[in-house]
Amino acid sequence: MFEKPFHSRPLNTLTILVTGGAGFIGSNIVEYLLKFNTGRVKVLDNLSNGFYKNIEPFISHPSLEFIEGDIRNSEDCREACRDCDFVLHQAALGSVPRSIKDPVTTNSVNIGGFLNMLVAARDNKVKRFVYAASSSTYGDSKQLPKVEGTIGKPLSPYALTKYVNELYAEIFEKTYGLECIGLRYFNVFGPRQDPKGAYAAVIPLFIDAVLENRPPSINGDGEQTRDFTFVENVVEANIKAALSLGFKSEEKVYNVAYGEKTSLNQLLEVLKTKVGVDFDPVHKPERAGDVRDSLADISKARQDFEYNPGIDIREGLEITLEWFRKNKTFITRRD
Repeated sequence: MFEKPFHSRPLNTLTILVTGGAGFIGSNIVEYLLKFNTGRVKVLDNLSNGFYKNIEPFISHPSLEFIEGDIRNSEDCREACRDCDFVLHQAALGSVPRSIKDPVTTNSVNIGGFLNMLVAARDNKVKRFVYAASSSTYGDSKQLPKVEGTIGKPLSPYALTKYVNELYAEIFEKTYGLECIGLRYFNVFGPRQDPKGAYAAVIPLFIDAVLENRPPSINGDGEQTRDFTFVENVVEANIKAALSLGFKSEEKVYNVAYGEKTSLNQLLEVLKTKVGVDFDPVHKPERAGDVRDSLADISKARQDFEYNPGIDIREGLEITLEWFRKNKTFITRRD
């Protein structure tokens, strides 16, 4: 991955903090930053959602500093932000079902922790704060494709927390001058995504199943659609959003996706064909809080920071399948 850089300016003089840097998306961002010689890469993670194994290959790199800490602890946030030029905030408690089961913890991490990070970034005079927003913010809006300026009502506590993040970010920019960029991720997948957790995403669950030649479960009829987005495209968005010189749009929230929709049934058929297996999925009841259809309009990100996702779902699945095949031991470790 990362055969070509997404930046044009040198990174060797910069200090960049990646919160949640031991997680799936965060560790891919860390890999990119180290590969292209960032001066100093700081990682803040409490290892509750992410895993040390995700950054273990980089831990001896002279530019990496790992801080085991929690965004719910304001002092951890202040220390992590010290001397940083940019913050790429990925730390959060994801999953709609988990938020429905435990809304209090979701709120504490995603809103309380987010606010702690904003304050720490402000106080340390960080140049730009780029944060992981979510397509779940579109809620019950039926409009397709999803356009940043039109959202519906949240369908889950998780979606609500991510919307509140956007409101807080806007307030901090207007009130304190902290430049904040929100990236609404659409169904990210790729290497290092955990298939073993209680709230694992659909693609790693499907891949794990087809590689073991067993039928996966689908909630509902499988005709629900998603704009599946390969993680390298998400890394591109983070790097370009952080380093872009200026933005044409006043509202700095952007869809980060590929711009194509795929049903879960189509997804499974592609995986079955690639692996050479054949079975029918096990259908279960629809989940509360799930959105029926999702498709992003990514023209705003293209305009403001030249986001140009280069890997579609089929190529992304090839890369991800190959990674899962080579790292079977890696993905079964829980450290």
